[in-house]
Amino acid sequence: MFERTRQWVEIRLGLNDLIESHLKVYNVPKETGFMGTLGLVALIAILVQSITGVFLLMYYIPHPDHAFSSIQTIMNEVPFGWFFRSMHVVGSNVIIAVLFIHLLVVFYKESYKIPREMTWISGGLMYCFIFLFCISGYLLSWNQLSYWSTTIITTIPSFLPFIGESIGGFIRGGEYVTGKTLNRFFAFHVAFLPFISIIFIGIHIFMIRRIGFASDPRSPYKVPASAQGKFRKELNPDGKPFYSHYLLVGVYMTMIYFAVLFFIMTFFPAMFQSDLSLVKADPLMTPDVSPPWYFLAPYMLIRLVPNKFLGIGLQ
Repeated sequence: MFERTRQWVEIRLGLNDLIESHLKVYNVPKETGFMGTLGLVALIAILVQSITGVFLLMYYIPHPDHAFSSIQTIMNEVPFGWFFRSMHVVGSNVIIAVLFIHLLVVFYKESYKIPREMTWISGGLMYCFIFLFCISGYLLSWNQLSYWSTTIITTIPSFLPFIGESIGGFIRGGEYVTGKTLNRFFAFHVAFLPFISIIFIGIHIFMIRRIGFASDPRSPYKVPASAQGKFRKELNPDGKPFYSHYLLVGVYMTMIYFAVLFFIMTFFPAMFQSDLSLVKADPLMTPDVSPPWYFLAPYMLIRLVPNKFLGIGLQ
């Protein structure tokens, strides 16, 4: 049965030819190791966030009167709801760490230089979009921690001269974080950001596939001066095949990603939460909170520098 199905698909799509022409003959630099597959791991992490997010969307109610209770329903009543939400919450933090390490590796390999500026820019924008995903999704649980953390984060643009207050007001939909803010963040999280992210992910993958993987800048091989002024695709003839070498290493790193994800979910389920996560948002009760860990450095820098605009500029 399986062989007949495979043959049916093969006749119509030519999978063998597709694998041969686009995977086996596509080489990556021979020095590409585990760190070189973090882009693939990040892509898998984004897919995990998308799948778990769709599941949560089936039960979530984006209204200040029902948002918190709908999260509690997901966690306590929906079958495996706690599992999908935990994957989504923990995954949103782990993916930041994966992307940050990926960014450092790419910077080390000098992949921002000619001819990969567009690859670097599209990847950098995707990094910013993931941050926006985390910020907009953080408020949706509508608890004390997310409410007041969002209040802190949306206050940061107000330190910009002239336009700061307008930007902060536009983000919040008013002077304070209210139900309008929740609606805006929900629309941003599930409609605008996924649409624009798919576009830039496609551009990023296309540019990598078109130009080829960057080789180690410390390699003794140098590009001839005559070839620097025109399009050049790195074929890496002495490299290793994308399939199966790169994909197998990528699968190994992906398993490490899932191991870290499930380890945190199992042994440290409240690592990115606190007791305030169990309390519904109350605009009249201000607790002692701080923004998410990936915003702690900018937040502390703003607090330490007397001039708030200078503090933002130093970031």
